[in-house]
Amino acid sequence: MNARFDDKVALVTGAASGIGREVVLRLAREGARVACVDLNAERLAATLADAGLGERGIALSCDVTDADNVDATVAKVVSQFGRIDILVNSAGIADPNGRRLHEIPLDAWDMVQNVNVRGMFMMKRSVIPHMLESGGGAIVNLGSVGSFRATVRASSYVTSKGAVLMMTKAAAIDYAKDNIRVNAVCPGTINTEILAQASLETMQMLLGRAPQGRLGEAEEVASLIAFLVSDEARHINGGSYLIDGGRCAGG
Repeated sequence: MNARFDDKVALVTGAASGIGREVVLRLAREGARVACVDLNAERLAATLADAGLGERGIALSCDVTDADNVDATVAKVVSQFGRIDILVNSAGIADPNGRRLHEIPLDAWDMVQNVNVRGMFMMKRSVIPHMLESGGGAIVNLGSVGSFRATVRASSYVTSKGAVLMMTKAAAIDYAKDNIRVNAVCPGTINTEILAQASLETMQMLLGRAPQGRLGEAEEVASLIAFLVSDEARHINGGSYLIDGGRCAGG
């Protein structure tokens, strides 16, 4: 019996850590050839090694805010594997300083928008022509609970993640007749290495707003993404799927 992604080529951004890394590991286990893309070359190499991809994998250092870099990266993937069937846009950042809107320097605001919105746009702009040529594909964009609800001192981040939802919907209807599906996955707080340095007070606050009493795990998000890019989800398009343990349900 074939694995779900035996005949598929995937490009995953933000692949060096967190959710992006787990997506690579999951797709690799299920047979995909995977292009692992991130700015951190050293950690990217570790992801590739841990995935055990061998000749089925390639690690490419890429700045998603640089259009020429994005185009060159996509061209390398197509040259290596001949096509791109799956795109997972996981690269993203937040302003770590927790400032109110009027306190955010312009360069800090622009950096978050450039990575989270412009970078996602440019990656899709570069990949979609290859999907059109090969007859279709599946794209998942990483949103957030911040796509649906604001958090204090996070205006640049939640603005960018709100834009992800509309970019997802717009692309979904633009390419629906071309057999290209576009969906968004919107995690709550996920237990990744970013939280390793969090204070006890911060962790208590995060757990306090989690209805299930625990944080999400990156592999749980990767499971949802793997479903959405699989043929099992072939009639799912333009959706935005929360994976937040019930945080946005109310209460």
